[in-house]
Amino acid sequence: MKHFLRMLIQVCLYFYCKFLWRCLKFVMRKLTGRCELQRICYNTKPGAPRTMKIETSLRDSKSKLLQTSVSVHPDAIEKTIEDIMELKKINPDINPQLGISLQACLLQIVGYRNLIADVEKLRREPYDSDNPQHEEMLLKLWKFLKPNTPLESRISKQWCEIGFQGDDPKTDFRGMGLLGLYNLQYFAERDATAAQQVLSDSLHPKCRDITKEEISKFSKAEWEKKRMDKAIGYSFAIVGINITDLAYNLLVSGALKTHFYNIAPEAPTLSHFQQTFCYLMHEFHKFWIDEDPMDIMEFNRVREKFRKRIVKQLQNPDMALCPHFAASEGLINM
Repeated sequence: MKHFLRMLIQVCLYFYCKFLWRCLKFVMRKLTGRCELQRICYNTKPGAPRTMKIETSLRDSKSKLLQTSVSVHPDAIEKTIEDIMELKKINPDINPQLGISLQACLLQIVGYRNLIADVEKLRREPYDSDNPQHEEMLLKLWKFLKPNTPLESRISKQWCEIGFQGDDPKTDFRGMGLLGLYNLQYFAERDATAAQQVLSDSLHPKCRDITKEEISKFSKAEWEKKRMDKAIGYSFAIVGINITDLAYNLLVSGALKTHFYNIAPEAPTLSHFQQTFCYLMHEFHKFWIDEDPMDIMEFNRVREKFRKRIVKQLQNPDMALCPHFAASEGLINM
């Protein structure tokens, strides 16, 4: 009975608040002479703060046109904006900036949805060793990471040198499909110096000074393990696939909206996603070393702690994880 009453109260509060919100919107429209979309575009700075408010306003609208505008085809955005302006009785000649702002916002909103579809398609496509394109990408990954070391054969223990688990890397791509390979190759090719340095560090971790206080925290067996095994090392390729999984879940959950809406002037693309993966690889590498785990068995703990830190950062509507990328220059969402 208590559970039923609690649910009834929650439902009543929901409809009460929703009714109040619609009344407030009506009053604001009468007082300002502007609809909610106009108020958002004119009073909120471009980027995620504006686009996310526009997205919420459109989704929560009682108008079918506005509700479906967040999922139209990119080619239909211009016509959709014209229909919205007509529905809201807004003269485009008097309010030219509104159409430009709405178009930029809708390009980002629709682009984010399409990006999820593109990423999901790659994730669902399994690695096929009989596919020449897949094999070529894999061999390029080796070439970019180990430019001075020829690969002796396609099936080789050498793959362990870049962090795969066995003689044939194809088995390691099962979880993330081609997406893992796409990201690793992008990192190795577009950010070659950094990728090779991260790989080197993962194989040969830098020694650091250990204080007497730190030594006293470990048993003799733990200290020998930490001293001799260079415990901060990890498998580069396997970690890359794990970070791909992290980036994928951040994207699908919507957590990356703040980042992409702040760096992509129009529709976020697969390149934006891959650039974000590169950033996450950089940051996780530094985070792993700072955490100084006892051994690789602590990977899940460190990864979860890293995930929570990134999610917290993305809760800031002004957040851009990697604003230095060229893609973030010149936001036109005005």
